[in-house]
Amino acid sequence: MRVHGEVSDDETVAGAAVAGEPVPLSPPPAQQRLVVGYALTKKKVKSFLQPKLLALARKKGIHFVSIDETRPLFEQGPFDIILHKLTSKEWQQVLEDYREEHPEVTVLDPPNAIQHLHNRQSMLQEVADLNLSNGYGEVCTPRQLVIMKDPSSIPDAVIKAGLTLPLVAKPLVVDGTSKSHELSLAYVEASLPLLDPPLVLQEFVNHGGILFKVYIVGETIQVVRRFSLPDFNTYDLGNNDGIFRFPRVSCATNNAEDADVDPCIAELPPKPLLEKLGKELRRRLGLRLFNIDMIREHGRKDRYYVIDINYFPGYGKMPGYEHIFTDFLLSLVQSKYKRLLSGS
Repeated sequence: MRVHGEVSDDETVAGAAVAGEPVPLSPPPAQQRLVVGYALTKKKVKSFLQPKLLALARKKGIHFVSIDETRPLFEQGPFDIILHKLTSKEWQQVLEDYREEHPEVTVLDPPNAIQHLHNRQSMLQEVADLNLSNGYGEVCTPRQLVIMKDPSSIPDAVIKAGLTLPLVAKPLVVDGTSKSHELSLAYVEASLPLLDPPLVLQEFVNHGGILFKVYIVGETIQVVRRFSLPDFNTYDLGNNDGIFRFPRVSCATNNAEDADVDPCIAELPPKPLLEKLGKELRRRLGLRLFNIDMIREHGRKDRYYVIDINYFPGYGKMPGYEHIFTDFLLSLVQSKYKRLLSGS
């Protein structure tokens, strides 16, 4: 960790653990500062850099510094860590060039690894390839089909792929906008040409209306319950066009932590299963900051489906996130220095 002068935090910033509470890490010596440069959207700054995070970070010797996108990155810093969630190709190239020039700086996460999660066709392939099953359950992905264009071809494509209605339609590209998280449920064949490609069609799996958001921060895993789409047989099938359209489903306002839900539906996925899944996806994706949207098939206690993976999700909605995240940042630097001292 480099020795820095005093660095102020950005003054514009707005005012059921699975793996257990992380072990608190000691702050760096008083004369040292862990400097984290961040390149985030205004919305992300507001939701993530909350006062409680900034206050705890200061106590631990961590200082967050805003990166000015209008200035060359090489002229800013120095940084120990760069935290980012910008999607433009220009920014990705800037960051890749910076990583080559400054390998001592930890970038969370590498742009080329994040790209894997911007496409819903590729994002779930790593889960499918895992074929994960142990004594605590199995993890699957819904059968899905990609439609690039020509909505009129969708009915034939669905029949050819052997998919069964109802189908969840999701935008193919995840670009950080609210539109990329909008869902539609098509439950009659005649409604399929009304969908808007490019998109992914996933077979709908009844899951009792509960979704598990599994947050990954390094090696720490925390899961929360959210209300999700209700089971198919509870819908009003008299809908005119055969399509139900939904805004973002698993947001914090759909918190189901204290809801009166059937215990068999609300029971969290087993800790060993989540730990195995998290470890394998960290390795395969090359990411340390992401979350997994998971459901349990209704009536099948041990069968789970991963339906989405998101990079740098809304950690501000995760209970105790300020402690988990600051300890994670400190652990990165301490691990780096242990490697330096050992000569590895």
